[in-house]
Amino acid sequence: MSVSTATPPAASPQGSSRAVSGFLYRHPRVRLAALLSAPLFWLVVLYLGSLAIMVVAAFWSTDSFTGALVREPTLKNFQTLFRGQVYWVVALRTVGIALAVTLIDMVLAVPLAFVAAKVVRSRRLRYALVIAVTMPLWAGYLVKGYAMQTMFINNGVIDWMLAPLGLKGPGLGLAAVVFSLAYLWLPYMVLPVYAGLERIPDSLLEASADLGAAASRTFRSVVLPLLVPSLIAGSIFTFSLTLGDYIMVKIVGGTTQMWANIIYDNVGVANNLPLAAAAALFPITVIVLYLLAVRRTGALENL
Repeated sequence: MSVSTATPPAASPQGSSRAVSGFLYRHPRVRLAALLSAPLFWLVVLYLGSLAIMVVAAFWSTDSFTGALVREPTLKNFQTLFRGQVYWVVALRTVGIALAVTLIDMVLAVPLAFVAAKVVRSRRLRYALVIAVTMPLWAGYLVKGYAMQTMFINNGVIDWMLAPLGLKGPGLGLAAVVFSLAYLWLPYMVLPVYAGLERIPDSLLEASADLGAAASRTFRSVVLPLLVPSLIAGSIFTFSLTLGDYIMVKIVGGTTQMWANIIYDNVGVANNLPLAAAAALFPITVIVLYLLAVRRTGALENL
């Protein structure tokens, strides 16, 4: 009597896939966990984890002799920031620059977006205008920074343009920082404003005109109130990006300092990580307060 030694056929890849699919179909919670594991890992471990470490590090200090980290809770860093007059000056200057950049971008973005959304009838030309507005985003940050330095430097392009009028440009400094950052972040204001204008029905503008309202009255009474959430949505980008910038001010700012330079210098030059961590809480706090202030306007739905 012979004994069969044949082995059972191995499971095919298709059979394994069907088994896994069937298991996930019968267990929706496992399916949901598998789907969200990667983004949750990114959010909780990489983002919130690093943020939590930064908050904890803000309460540490460094040994003044060796420079080593002292992992004992202390308020020394916050006392340094609150008692230093220079920190108050830099903080107020940074918030002022962020507000100025946001205001300039609003003034520039509204007519640009209005022409693209409501005046231009050709869809191709409309899309071409929107793409042209986003073109500054295609170039590298440093390329744009040194291009702006060429514009504002003494005897640069702006001085050359103003020379026939007997005028001189502002040179490198605070004005150069404001205009350079406004140029950098303008697309982030134009795009939400354009999307907001696209959602305004043309019939509202036609009804306003039929009732005898001039174009300026229609803009003030019809367009602008409906556009406020989009403007605030754009301001979230321009305001927050300006608060965190430290490179452009080094390129075109001359001796001007912004708050992010304090963070950078304490990390890279002074090697005082706890003070840098404490300083980093200032822009985070400002942005959180700003988001809480604008959340009732419906602007967050326009992001």
